[in-house]
Amino acid sequence: MATKLIEIKGLTKKFGGLVAVNDFSFHVEKGEALGLMGPNGSGKTTVFNLVMGDLKPDSGEIIFEGKDITNYPTYQRVKAGIARTYQVPRPFQELPVIEDIQMSTIPDSIMGSFRGRAMPLEKVAKIGEDVGLKEHLSMYPRELTMGDLRRVELAKALATNPKIVLLDEIFAGLTVAEIGELDTLLQQRRKKGLNFIVVSHDLKALAPLVDRVVVIHFGEFIAEGPFDKIVNDERVKAAYFG
Repeated sequence: MATKLIEIKGLTKKFGGLVAVNDFSFHVEKGEALGLMGPNGSGKTTVFNLVMGDLKPDSGEIIFEGKDITNYPTYQRVKAGIARTYQVPRPFQELPVIEDIQMSTIPDSIMGSFRGRAMPLEKVAKIGEDVGLKEHLSMYPRELTMGDLRRVELAKALATNPKIVLLDEIFAGLTVAEIGELDTLLQQRRKKGLNFIVVSHDLKALAPLVDRVVVIHFGEFIAEGPFDKIVNDERVKAAYFG
């Protein structure tokens, strides 16, 4: 019997009079990769921000491995095993790649005071090498392609030793070849037991990576099921194409 790794129960988030996410629920089972689909402005990134603790919900619960983490600060969620990448990469511009990755392993927000608790650079280098950054570890963000920056984002997430990673448009801005290489890396991590929630407008890249898809529109749940079923769902077509 499948076990739920993370369960989102009735999340609602309002910004003034705008309801960005409305009573939204879904779950991810252990060993699963879930796609989160929806048109632009549907609430996908807001959901990620709520799951990571970057935003606080107005109502609802987030259950991770059976524990209510709704009120956990972000660093405690990371410590519990949740990580994410960002749609717009967020490198430390003044640091080389290897130190940028290392910074993500510092477990508190007061980063300068916790430098001694960061992952040793030897281990950081291995993580960078595993995602194809071996030749880039001494380089600075301004010297990297978008494909390289996406790999840095992934390395920073993996360096926290997560159980699940939220991938926010990780294929955006990449060439077909880069998408294929990154997809292979993610598939390899899946085989090692890592779970994913994937937001991507590139449906060709999303399809082979996920087991199941949940669709959000105007902040609300509208459909859930296997990828092939979802892309042919009339409600989903209406949401995307009107």
